[in-house]
Amino acid sequence: MTTTPSSPGAAPEGEPLGPEPVSDSPLAGGSQPEAPQQTRTESFLHQVMSSSWVLTLGAVVLAILLGAVLIVATDAEVQATASYFFARPSDFFAAAWRAASEAYIALFQGAIYDSNATSFVRAIRPITETLTIATPLILAGLSIGLGFRAGLFNIGGQGQVILGAIGATWLGFALHLPVGLHLLVALLGAAAGGAIWAGIAGVLKARTGAHEVIVTIMLNNIAGFFVLWLVYTKYFASKTPGVSKPIQSTAMLPKLLPDPFRLHLGFVLALAIAVGVWWLMERSSLGFKLRAVGSNARAARTAGISVAAMTVAAMAISGALSGLAGGTLVLGTEGKLSAAVVGSIGFDAITVALLGRSKPLGTVLAGLLFGALAAGGRLMQTRTGTPLDLVLVLQSFIVLFIAAPPLVRSIFRLPAPGSGKRPTRAKQATVPTEQAGAAA
Repeated sequence: MTTTPSSPGAAPEGEPLGPEPVSDSPLAGGSQPEAPQQTRTESFLHQVMSSSWVLTLGAVVLAILLGAVLIVATDAEVQATASYFFARPSDFFAAAWRAASEAYIALFQGAIYDSNATSFVRAIRPITETLTIATPLILAGLSIGLGFRAGLFNIGGQGQVILGAIGATWLGFALHLPVGLHLLVALLGAAAGGAIWAGIAGVLKARTGAHEVIVTIMLNNIAGFFVLWLVYTKYFASKTPGVSKPIQSTAMLPKLLPDPFRLHLGFVLALAIAVGVWWLMERSSLGFKLRAVGSNARAARTAGISVAAMTVAAMAISGALSGLAGGTLVLGTEGKLSAAVVGSIGFDAITVALLGRSKPLGTVLAGLLFGALAAGGRLMQTRTGTPLDLVLVLQSFIVLFIAAPPLVRSIFRLPAPGSGKRPTRAKQATVPTEQAGAAA
């Protein structure tokens, strides 16, 4: 019987040719518990550092630092020590630190807590002023942010706030209703005034394609001149020129604290509306349609969503929120209407919405920040002589850095969103197999 000789080095039948290969794949038997945990940690830190919240915080920090530079540059004592900087540089740096720190300490004391106050009431009054000033800013910011998420640039917040203030004032002094009902009617009138004014831009865009930016800017001018004329008419004018008749006490928002505090129920209303806006945009079918149109109007139309109806609805809801901002202003603190009662709330709301990333929580926090800047700026000017215009400069710097994310990321060495993502488990499992195939 002839047998076939085995080749040199051949292994006996049924035994492997060599040692069994060890695979790093999680699908194989071997596993390395430490490496995946480190990867998950690094991924989490990367996501935090690349988030929009960190970017926003960085923009605020940069604005504060540049504001400090302006304070130092305009301080008289710092300018005097700069003349002999090379002889005694310590004097210059001490004066610069003193100027910047005193200004920001005064800003904090005027916005949050005044440690130099002679009584507890005076000490805590700054935080109540911050909340009071922030109330219309939050409502108007929610208005602009909702429009942004629906793909609309509602720049007409100022005019809508004015119309809301007009509606609340007229219903506030012309009607005689019981307590509670009178306030409700006045607030509804404020919301209706803003909704109608914004709805004009929405209908024009839906029917004719007119750009909402141009239309709302023109409506701002019309509203400004309209209220200037209205307060001198016999229907609104009082004995004081340029001021309307006083709103009845039954239509005023009740105060949350006794005098001398000005904080009223409007702040609680603003927080409740912020929650309502969140539910509307994130949980309701209408909010889904608004976001769909804002993301891609053509795709939304293909899916059966009426883009024209959503445009009108978005502008009307946005205007109603701005109208409530004007209503809480006159029904909460002013008690009457004048041509300048609204100030620049409608324009500041654009900055609040941008800083808050058009999200309700972010808008509330941004409104509180701007309210703190406005409340603290007065005490800062009184105690340190720093011009109140610095508050406007800080707001402008914040918007500048928010509009330039790559600049903020480069300064703080922040990663860009979407970079350095951890590969998925399926991709990790295929890497050793590909390597093994290449080796074979």
